[in-house]
This record gives sequence, C-alpha cells and structure tokens, in this order.
Amino acid sequence: ALGPDLPPMFTDDESLAADLLASGLEQNDQMWRLPLWNGYDEMLKSDIADMVNAPDGPFAGPITAALFLRRFVPKDIAWAHLDLFAWRPAAKPGRPKGGDAMGLRATWAMLKSRYADKP
Repeated sequence: ALGPDLPPMFTDDESLAADLLASGLEQNDQMWRLPLWNGYDEMLKSDIADMVNAPDGPFAGPITAALFLRRFVPKDIAWAHLDLFAWRPAAKPGRPKGGDAMGLRATWAMLKSRYADKP
C-alpha cells in the first residue's frame, strides 16, 4: 500500500481503469493506477509449488499481489486490485480517524454508473 491517502489500483482493462479513476475524482476517493509490471511475475515462481502468493523480500508487494490475482481471473473478465492501507491515522473532514473504506465510494459509484440501469 502507498499510505493512508492514496491506494494503488491495478487492472489490465483500460475502460475499468478510466471509470474507477473518474469515480474516484467525483467521490473524493482517489486512487493511483500503477502498472501490472510483467517483469515482476518471476517473483511468483516457486521451487516447491505452482507459485508463491507472497514473494521473499520487501519489494513490489502491491504489484506482485495484483499479478498473483490476475492468474485466477479469466481473460474476458474485467477486474481490478486495490492494495489498501485502510487505516486513517488522523481525522480529515468527512473521514474519522481509524479504519477507512478506501476505494469503496469510488467502486460503488463506478458500479452504479455501469450497471444500475441495466436489465
């Protein structure tokens, strides 16, 4: 995670990324799109299993988490991974100190705009 104010968002779907980022701005629930850096896929290799879900070392945790999840989503399904800190260490207007639903407002607004009026 990137801290208490701006969660990283990973997706390989341009339309979903655009909708989430736009909803984040509208809802004051911004996120930062980061790349699904394929070079880090090597970090998921294992000598004793099909793959690891938590690579050794302190590097690239949010990206490798997204790369791990991508392996389980069919290519025709749009998906996103928000890597959340989910804790607000100090109160801000409309956001009390404590647990924080980072990305929830943006995701809900995106879902409503995409699907609310669909049969």
